Parts: sequence; structure tokens; C-alpha cells
Amino acid sequence: MHARPAANWVEVAKTCPARIQVRHDAQVADAKNLIALLQLGLRCGDAVTISAEGDDEAGALAKICAAVTGLSAGEKAAAQRAAEAAARAAAPVAGWNPADKPRTVAGIGASPGIAIGPIHVLANAEVAVPDEPEPLTTGADRLHRALSATADQLKALADDTERRLGKQDAGIFRAQAELIADTDLITLACQLMVEGHGVAHAWHAAVERLAGQLAALGNPVLAGRAADLRDVGRRVLAQIDPALKSGQDLPDVPCILLAADLAPSDTAGLDPDRVIGLATAQGGPTSHTAILARTLGIPALVAGGPGLQALANGTQAIVDGTTGRLYLDPSAADIASAEAWRAMQRAQAEAEARERAMPAQTRDGHRIAVGANVNNPDQVVFALDQGAEGVGLMRTEFLFLERGDTPSEDDQYETYSGMLRALDGRPLIVRTLDIGGDKQVAHLRLPHEENPFLGVRGARLLLRRPDLMEPQLRALYRAARDHVPAGAPTGKDAPLSIMMPMITSVPEVLKLREVAERIRAEIGAPPVPLGIMIEVPAAAIQADAMARHCDFFSIGTNDLTQYALAIDRQNTELAPEADSLHPAVLRLIHMTCEGAARHGRFVGVCGGIAGDPFGACLLAGLGVHELSMTPRDLAGVKARLRAADMGALRALAGRACEQEDAAAVRALDDKGGVA
Repeated sequence: MHARPAANWVEVAKTCPARIQVRHDAQVADAKNLIALLQLGLRCGDAVTISAEGDDEAGALAKICAAVTGLSAGEKAAAQRAAEAAARAAAPVAGWNPADKPRTVAGIGASPGIAIGPIHVLANAEVAVPDEPEPLTTGADRLHRALSATADQLKALADDTERRLGKQDAGIFRAQAELIADTDLITLACQLMVEGHGVAHAWHAAVERLAGQLAALGNPVLAGRAADLRDVGRRVLAQIDPALKSGQDLPDVPCILLAADLAPSDTAGLDPDRVIGLATAQGGPTSHTAILARTLGIPALVAGGPGLQALANGTQAIVDGTTGRLYLDPSAADIASAEAWRAMQRAQAEAEARERAMPAQTRDGHRIAVGANVNNPDQVVFALDQGAEGVGLMRTEFLFLERGDTPSEDDQYETYSGMLRALDGRPLIVRTLDIGGDKQVAHLRLPHEENPFLGVRGARLLLRRPDLMEPQLRALYRAARDHVPAGAPTGKDAPLSIMMPMITSVPEVLKLREVAERIRAEIGAPPVPLGIMIEVPAAAIQADAMARHCDFFSIGTNDLTQYALAIDRQNTELAPEADSLHPAVLRLIHMTCEGAARHGRFVGVCGGIAGDPFGACLLAGLGVHELSMTPRDLAGVKARLRAADMGALRALAGRACEQEDAAAVRALDDKGGVA
């Protein structure tokens, strides 16, 4: 029996005044005690006897039996979904496939490439817990406060997980909350304190004793619950004494890192020489963790499921970030095959890299501008070396995300000036602050929203917070005044362009242009192109009206996909369906290009599919003029476009828009150049 249904039994039982017991063979458990229930070791098909004694016995039995029956159906459905997922994981994929059918974990490809090595599950390392006795009264108070603080922490985690992933995954944290509320566990810790042990030592010993009992039953499900108990026990331990917070050391040898999820700052800090591959239980292919993994060149998959964290450290594995598969304990033949495939891919990438400085010009002479997505001036040199012709997206939110306070106007001016100097006249498109949705900044003190993706984000935030918008615009126009020469080109070749995120209406554009023009006049800066992000279906549908008031468009395909398909891009269960090559998304892109063309505006794309060679071909065929992507994707995209003919690309894009789903669109890719 899993912890989540057992926790539900306990929750229902606790609402009943009667004493409720569950018997299985010779074992008896109190239905209000989670650990005791788990220790019954119940498996599918086992018969149990449930008895009630005390007030409202019949009502208690009816309640608990209804809970058991209802949950049984739900767990069977979940098991069926798990079996279907396992079958999908074992099915052949387009790319490298092992011949000897190793155990496979299926996720979503987030960063291409193959890595081979031992896995390392990112978990808190063991810490030495000192035994420092103290008076029972103060020790009990400290334990009570630690349990309460941990319960609050778990509730917040459960609420956030339910919002992003659904109730079933959130149940993990609710079950952990039941574990630390378990009377047997707390009683044992208190007994050890009475015997003279310190509170931290007593708690740790109680957790280890009960976790050891669960693990000793020989049931892999209960072994997982033992891991849950130890994990939540460490949370409490850190609350008792912050000095006991566990570290997260990596092994000395290069490894494939497995984790529940990683914050963008955690991913950015990974050393590619030590972490050769990455797999996370949660996340989506458009998350910032995935984007940063691609930037670092680390093969990665996301949305691999919670089973990743139950794998044993040191297990040999192959992670394929292109297909989103993790292969466990592969045979020597499969390892050799993967190495050969990787070598072939590297040879192709090296051939493309040798020609990365060549323009993305089709065989019939149609040229597509190709830029890079960067966050700061330090990344420009690498982007240019990889073949970028400029910066198609500077994400200014990282100026706010990577520090504990709001950057001043002068701080921002120095950064934008540094970007212009590094590019030396090449195009720079700066996106103004795009905060909201999955990007939250504590020091901005933004109000809590039930659904931040549909709330005050992007341009909506800027219009409500002139204290954020105006210093940024002043810094940008100061940089333009000081670094953009008179008579500089306009359009997609302009040395500096500014674009506003999350636009949904013409009035928003007019208000933003009014503020920008006022600040430009105050600064005495030259005019610079002002564009908008097309991320919302409303903006794509009204592209012709928007184009009257904008100098250019840049399509954010990640958000456009999310809003067009009504799929939260952080939802791991739905993430495979949030495919930017869905025909509905392609049609919105085509509408955007048509609307822009009526007013002679250029259209760029800075979303994820711009860096996919096949996606780039479709975008060019739809009428996109400029593509911006992670620097490591530049050479492959440029090579694919050079091998194509524009007439064929337009025909391909037309066929793609006529398909019924994203899978049918992807089936149009012959993996060779589009002739």
C-alpha cells in the first residue's frame, strides 16, 4: 500500500470518534496511525478486516470502507496509467534505440545529446547528529516548533505542487505531513528524550528506527516509504538545528544527476565536467532549467516522474536528451552502440560548426537572420563564436532574478552599454522586464495570485509598476544615446531595439509607446525600433491591427503554445502535449506573419522551436524573417536552412498547417535537408 492512500485512510479515520483497527493475518494496526498501517505490508488482493469500537461505530465503519473502496479504484486507474507509461517508454523512438531492452524511464527531451555514466540522486547527505541533552520541557518545545514549521513547509509544497502538477503528486507531501504527525514516531522520540538524549539525537534516532523497520519488511513500496520518512525527518532535523541541514555533494567521478527538480540558479551552477547528464522528475521542456541545460550543453530530460529518486546511486545509465529516455543498467553492446551514435552526432555537429559563420541562406538565395538568446554581456562572445549574427533576445529579468534587490537605473545602464559594446554594431533586441508566471522575484513584493500565468505579468506589470518600467527605459535610452551612432540602420539590423512582453491589446501598445517616447525625449536619445512579443493568441489574431503601432514582432512560441493549447507548461503530466509544432500554433504564427506583412514589419521568433532545425524550416516557410535561439543550436539550424529551398519550405509549412496534430507535423520531417 502506497503512502498516499494510507494517509487518506488515516485522515478519514481521524474524523471518527470511534477506535478503528485494521487486521491482516496476525498483524493489527490502528487506522489513525500511518506508520502502523504501512507496516501491515498490504498488497493488491490482500484481505483485511476493519473493526470499529466506540461512539458511532457503524458510521465509522461506513466512512472508512467508503474511503478504502473509492481509493482502490483510483489506485487501480493510476496503476493502469503507470503500465501504459511503461509500455510507451519501451517503444522505439526516432533516434538511437538500445537493442537489449534495458529498463527504461521515459521523460521529455530537454537538451539534446547522449551521456553515459553512473547516476547520482541529488539528496541530502547524511550528517552527524550530536547528542546534546537538555531539559525535557525546552526540548519538547523545540521539537513541537520544528514539527509545526515543517508541517507548514509541507503544506506550502503541497499547495504549490497541486497548482502545478495536480492533486495526486501533491499527495506525496500531504502523506509526508502525516508521517511526522504519527503518534508512534513522536512517542518514541519523546521516550528517548526522557531517557536523557538531546532533542535532535532523539528525533533522528526515532526516525531511523521506524524507517529501518519499514525497510526491513522486504517490500519495495515500503522501502520507498522508508525513504520518505527519512526525507521528511531531515526536514524536521534542519528545523531543530539549522546547522544539521544536509549538504548536496557530488561524487568525484562524472555522473548523470537525478533530482526532483532544479531551480534555474542550481542548473546554471552545474559544472559540465562533473555533471555530464541531467534527469529531473518534474519540469517541462520550456522551463528555464531546460533552457539553461541546453546553454551548458548538458544532455537532459525532464518530467521523468518520482521514480527517478528511488534509483540507486552508482547505477550505470545512458541518458538521451534528444528522445527523453533514461536507460538503466545497459548492456556492453548497448553502451558501445550509444557511444557510436554519439560519435556520429558529434561528427555531424563538428562539420556544421566549421561552417557556423556562414549565413543561413537557402539554396535559392533567401536569407534568414539568425541571432542568439542571452542574459548578459559575458555570453555575447560565445554566441558570436557559435555563429550568431546578433542578439535576438536579451532576457532582462535575469538582472532581477540573480540578485537580492532591484537593480538601479545605473546598474542597468552599465549592463545594456556592455551588451552594445560587445556586439559592436550588430543587432541587439532587449526585452523589457518579463516577470510573472513561473518567474517570481521576492524583492519586487508582487501580490500572490492563484494563477500567475493568467495574472499580472509582462506588460501588465510594467503598466502597473512605473517604478520598474521607467528606470529600465531610461537606462535603455541612455545606452542608445551613448552607443548608437547617428544614421544607424533600422529594422532587424538596428543596433538596439526594445520589445515589450505579454501584449494582449492595442491600447497596451499605445500606452507603452507613449511612456517610451516621453522618456526618449527627456533623455535626448535617437529613435529605436519598438516591438512587441506575440505570446497570446489575441495578439496573433489581431496582428494586422498591432502592426500599425509596432516596428516589429517577436513570437515567443513557448508561451504562445501554452495559451493556445490551454496547457500549463510546468504540468509534467500534460507537458508532452504542449508541443509548439501543433497545427493550431503554426496557424497563429502564420496569421502573425500575414498581419505584419501588410504593414511591412519584420517578424522574429525567440521561442524554443527556433532552435530545432526542423522547426526553423517550418518557421521560415511560414514567413518568419529572424530566428533567435540558444547559442549551441545555431550551427545546426543554419546548416539545415542552407540545405533547403524556400519554395519547398513554404510548401512544407502549408502541409504542416493542414495536419491534425503535432505528431503528424513531426512526421513530415525526413531528418534530411528539406529540398
